[in-house]
Amino acid sequence: MRGVNTFSTYDSPFQFLTFASPMSLTVENFSVLKKATAAQSAALRTILYFDLFEHPLKENEIFTLLRNKKTTDDEVSLALQELCKAGLLHHQGGYFFLPGKNGTIERRLKGEAHAANSLKTAMKFSRRMSKFPFVRGISLSGSLSKNFMDNESDIDYFIVTAPERMWLARTLLILYKKIFLLNSRKNFCVNYFLSEDNLEVPDKNIFTATEVSFLLPTYNYDLYMRFRKANIWSGDFLPNFPLRGKDYLIGDSRSLLKNLLEKMFSGSLGSRLDAYFFRITIKFWKKKFRHFDESTFDFRLRSRKNVSKHHPLGYQEKILGRYAERVAAFTRTNNILLHAENTFHA
Repeated sequence: MRGVNTFSTYDSPFQFLTFASPMSLTVENFSVLKKATAAQSAALRTILYFDLFEHPLKENEIFTLLRNKKTTDDEVSLALQELCKAGLLHHQGGYFFLPGKNGTIERRLKGEAHAANSLKTAMKFSRRMSKFPFVRGISLSGSLSKNFMDNESDIDYFIVTAPERMWLARTLLILYKKIFLLNSRKNFCVNYFLSEDNLEVPDKNIFTATEVSFLLPTYNYDLYMRFRKANIWSGDFLPNFPLRGKDYLIGDSRSLLKNLLEKMFSGSLGSRLDAYFFRITIKFWKKKFRHFDESTFDFRLRSRKNVSKHHPLGYQEKILGRYAERVAAFTRTNNILLHAENTFHA
């Protein structure tokens, strides 16, 4: 990429300004901070976020994951060069990472090799799930959607079902896991369901925007496109991220058994079963997670007729909290001021 000099009016890659903590307004407590440009700030925030997962990034990936739509790829290229020159980033083998994190490159390469095999397994189980009644769409989420797997990773699936039958479809899939997979989550972790009449994800922040953007469709690409359209807000966080392709899409062949079961449960019997499975699941979760207060339960185990979210460990809150801490620690350690960013969607 050709470089564009965005610092032509300055003597160094950084602007300087006087900054005072609102808690210490005396003159002697004023500190001089290096102020990063918009391009540098955006690149650093992207790398800091993925450093939470020990995941170094290539230059083109940084641009794709950038949160500043106005920043060009040439400006990103120049910003990365200057950040490396200033010692704020390191570059090796085509990857950019924080100082002292060169070991994450080998980790990523091993994870990508493992992911190649896991993708075959995920397509196999996607094919099986697609034959379950009322399953309308399947996408891969979690680490595998980002082309990474290690020995601790599960294969996560994001499932879209027919309206008014989500809890019936969910229960059948959970029973399959418990009976035939001996309740193993390794290759079959189904923890987020939506019905196709309710495709918008209500939690709008950098974590969910990243997960939404990385979803890898394996069944019903048209429904995936509808889902992305319903969650167009994710583009406010990752404006350069492209739609996913059809590389891992399985065939859309409906089985006779699926047709028969859907016909059998299309009427009042199916409605009663769906309502019953909804009630007993919520009752079980309320008992199991009785230590959660009402708001925590609703956020981590959001349960409605058209959505089922099962994230009892609060991974989203942990990542957002750790990200805020990481940015604060980085800016404090390096005495640098980053441009503000949107953390939550209004």
